[in-house]
Amino acid sequence: MKLLVVGPRGKMGRLITAIAADREDITVVGGVAPSDRDYIGKDIGEVAMVGRVLGAPVVSDIEELIDDCDVIIDFATVEQAMITLEAAKKHKKALICGTTGFSQEQREAFEEAGNIIPVMLAANTSRLVNVMYKLIEDATKLAGDVDVEILDMHDSTKLDSPSGTAKEIGELVAKTRGESLHDVDRYGRQGRCPREHGEITFHSIRGGDISSSHTTYFVGLGERLEITHHSQSFKCFAAGAVDCAVYLSKQPVGTYTVQDCFGL
Repeated sequence: MKLLVVGPRGKMGRLITAIAADREDITVVGGVAPSDRDYIGKDIGEVAMVGRVLGAPVVSDIEELIDDCDVIIDFATVEQAMITLEAAKKHKKALICGTTGFSQEQREAFEEAGNIIPVMLAANTSRLVNVMYKLIEDATKLAGDVDVEILDMHDSTKLDSPSGTAKEIGELVAKTRGESLHDVDRYGRQGRCPREHGEITFHSIRGGDISSSHTTYFVGLGERLEITHHSQSFKCFAAGAVDCAVYLSKQPVGTYTVQDCFGL
């Protein structure tokens, strides 16, 4: 499989490049970065600090390399993701996007792209996070009438809040309850604001270099169930993204999820 990495100098792009470069079944054909970066034209192995030259350049225009790849992985910005999506559709290339913070309209654009290319919009590519989703779904079915609160923790540079994973948890709980998250969501509390029955509330912590933690609280009378996932580094997300790329390279046109890749 031939892989093109968008944002190879980012915290995810570096790891994705390094993990993919170590796999015998993957060839990294290059990277895409903003035109103002001083590493445009350099080898992606050097840019991603892999420790060796990979014989593949970093370019500023995705059109320069897109025909050389089978799959694109994009963990860059929302703005770049929409450019990548259009290029992937134009050239009929499979795309995995792990960026978060999209509007509903932008998310729908990814869904519609599934009519043209194999596409996966993945807020979280960790295998164990997706196992956590299954546990949360089961807990929602079995816990009865309890209060649900969702807490996410990330590093100080995280742009969106709540995280994409937290939103996916909220959407999962609401869907399992037969509700729309839009009708029951709440974001933080301040001042006099008693809890309303049935709401799903989000809280976010940002600081330092926290890689990622998510806890879903199911709170009843006199008891509390917590389902938590902690990532010790971003390697779990990068490894999962690469696994998803290999999976997607073998799929026909359609919209896919990380759960599809891991058989969950």
